[in-house]
Amino acid sequence: MTSNPSRRLINDIEALLATSARLFASEGSVREVALLANAEYSINLCEEQYGQNTYHLYLQVPDWLYSQISDDIEGCENLILEKARILLKPYPDDYLASLSISPILSAGEEWRQKANNWVTGKGVNNQGRVRSDNIPSITVDGLFFRSQNEVLFYKALKLLGVPFAPLPVFIRGGEKYKRIEPDFVIVKNGVLLVVEVDGDTVHNETPAEAHDRTTMLAHEGVHIERIRASECQTQEQANACAKRMLQVIEKIKSSR
Repeated sequence: MTSNPSRRLINDIEALLATSARLFASEGSVREVALLANAEYSINLCEEQYGQNTYHLYLQVPDWLYSQISDDIEGCENLILEKARILLKPYPDDYLASLSISPILSAGEEWRQKANNWVTGKGVNNQGRVRSDNIPSITVDGLFFRSQNEVLFYKALKLLGVPFAPLPVFIRGGEKYKRIEPDFVIVKNGVLLVVEVDGDTVHNETPAEAHDRTTMLAHEGVHIERIRASECQTQEQANACAKRMLQVIEKIKSSR
């Protein structure tokens, strides 16, 4: 098969990003899929010499997403660039030399007022920002979630009127510093219950890894329940799961 010299990378960037996203998804790389799915792009021709076109690709992502990968921007850029280069074999005259990720420039409405609100502590949200290797890319009611299963469970808890927190951040200081982000924390009748949603496409932990992540809470007497994502595939199923969690709390309360 001979290459088609009329094919140019600059005409196929959307397809390149889409194919890269599918490949990352097949590997379970949620962070890179989220970046590609939410990015605006532009590509610049840096050099044209001896029939070889050298490009730089710019990806701009929403600031909420950029802030969650800010500790490993270079790692994200290198992974996406490496994947993109694999897909460039049908473009022998084009070379992707570099790739950069930056926030989308956007003023937004009333941005000055919102900035001042942040300074005074209004609307501050530290939810869902700990694990940059598994960033939550779904937003509902201004809150972050990693999967539709979590969203359905969230809606189920809202219907029950119980106090709860989705993806809260817990910190243990001292020499054994640790930060964790349980899926849900429910508080009722003096009982603190952590609920982990396991088994969907974005939770790739082994049972041992999941246990280790929540150990610091378990050692403090927090009760931990795990539900399967397959139990929250519909709103009806999620409602039943949420009610079951409240029954677990009642059992814990009565056993004290």
